[in-house]
Amino acid sequence: MQHIVSQEWLFEHGTDEFVVIIDCRFVLGMGNAEAGRKAYEQDHIPGAVYIDLEQDLSAPISEHGGRHPLPDMNRFAQIMGSAGISSESKVIVYDDQGGAMASRLWWMLQYAGHTQVFVLDGGYSKWKAAGYPVTDEPPAVHEAVFVPKLQSSMLVSMEEVKERIGRPGTVLVDSREERRYLGQEEPIDPVAGHIPSAKNYFWKQSLNEQGSWKDAAALREQFAQLQKADEVIVYCGSGVTACPNVLAMKEAGLANVKLYSGSWSDWISYKDNPIATVEE
Repeated sequence: MQHIVSQEWLFEHGTDEFVVIIDCRFVLGMGNAEAGRKAYEQDHIPGAVYIDLEQDLSAPISEHGGRHPLPDMNRFAQIMGSAGISSESKVIVYDDQGGAMASRLWWMLQYAGHTQVFVLDGGYSKWKAAGYPVTDEPPAVHEAVFVPKLQSSMLVSMEEVKERIGRPGTVLVDSREERRYLGQEEPIDPVAGHIPSAKNYFWKQSLNEQGSWKDAAALREQFAQLQKADEVIVYCGSGVTACPNVLAMKEAGLANVKLYSGSWSDWISYKDNPIATVEE
């Protein structure tokens, strides 16, 4: 696996000189904003620094940009430096949500040009259940300087998505559950449905029954229909759970995978944008 590390690896290397561990636990939904931080304060992997999805990995919500807009990248760089991440760091990210929140930070670091970033397979619950060490002690952080080198080709805007609908060679991927994709229910956003032409690949399909990531061969089979695409554009509700799909597609060997970070919640903020509710 190129972007995932095992629990055993982290246990053996978690105290290596350039390893930085980040805890990204966060519970999406109204009234849950502090749940991840409180869980971290109760116990976490020794040395792990807490990074908050909404405080650290998102900008404030505005008219457009979706429910989790990408943050200002200079501020993001300061937060990464404060967490001890430099160009030499090997960053291991974990959560307790199947890798969704961890993958958001994985993607953002990749977007900022930092390729030495990996998601912990199985997340925190498996770490704790396996008897690996946990602590409630705050980490000793050695602040660093993080210099972003933005990889603009990894990101597409709403306008770029709109002009690509129906373009030969481009495949749009909706990462949400099928019922939301089909517009049968929409518990979060005010409008139901999906972007016309988008195919549905629910992000949790990249996990096995034990909650670990499928191996590369299984992921290649899962994304077989996308292998010949010139580019794949991935979105979800707000640009968070699209990120584990991007990671899984990279593991499957897909090269030109891009994120529409504003995702569905941004798309529907433009009243003239078309909406579909049938399977593509």
